[in-house]
Amino acid sequence: MNIPLRNEQELEKIRIACQLAADVLVMIEPHVKEGVSTGELDRICHEYIEKVQGGIPACLNYHGFPKAVCISLNEVVCHGIPSDDKKLKKGDILNIDVTVIKDGYYGDNSKMYIVGETNVRSKRLCEVSQEALYIGIRTVKAGVRLREIGRNIQQYVEKEGFSVVREYCGHGIGSEFHCDPQVIHYLGDDGGVVLQEGMVFTIEPMINAGKKEIRLMGDGWTVKTKDRSHSAQYEHQIVVTKEGCEVMTIREEEIQAGRISRFMKND
Repeated sequence: MNIPLRNEQELEKIRIACQLAADVLVMIEPHVKEGVSTGELDRICHEYIEKVQGGIPACLNYHGFPKAVCISLNEVVCHGIPSDDKKLKKGDILNIDVTVIKDGYYGDNSKMYIVGETNVRSKRLCEVSQEALYIGIRTVKAGVRLREIGRNIQQYVEKEGFSVVREYCGHGIGSEFHCDPQVIHYLGDDGGVVLQEGMVFTIEPMINAGKKEIRLMGDGWTVKTKDRSHSAQYEHQIVVTKEGCEVMTIREEEIQAGRISRFMKND
């Protein structure tokens, strides 16, 4: 496994791309409301990335993906394709996944949004999904085995009565969209990888309200839960440090909530 270790010059460029990606998630929030289509949300994000940020939406035309961002609604686990036919209804939950390229470097993150009020189970699903991400982040520091991230996430999620999707994982990222390491969100084979300072990757657990099994739809992109239960996901991009990690895509709302900080010192 060839895992890049990023130097400070690279990290400065990655930080800029990550801040732009985080800003898109903040910008789009007021637009997520009943009656708006996922296609319209995609257009707003696309225009903001290109015209305001001067960036490039990494998803657009990536292996043929037709839109600027992924929007995954209710039972869609990941890679939902925005459409003018999909209009938001009260009680919907959705993940918006944004990756921005700036000066050749990538920033990647996602979060959940709730349209109005939803049912107790779906609301709890979103809360557990976010905490699962934070548990993964709190695991990271130089010298820790990569698999400990997945072990801790899986243990928490299953204790809460939900399930962890197995087929998709976090990934190395920097001057490329996807590279080593693969960051699985359950206890499995990590190839013996020990975390080192300068490793940059995403943690992005996909959590189902029902069973963990999924199905790929005919468009070749959209992934849904097999049992049609709702699914939720949060994602951050981090760099490993000696004492913990730097959360490169952190948003001000999270800092204010006090559950994680930009520079994590993990015991």
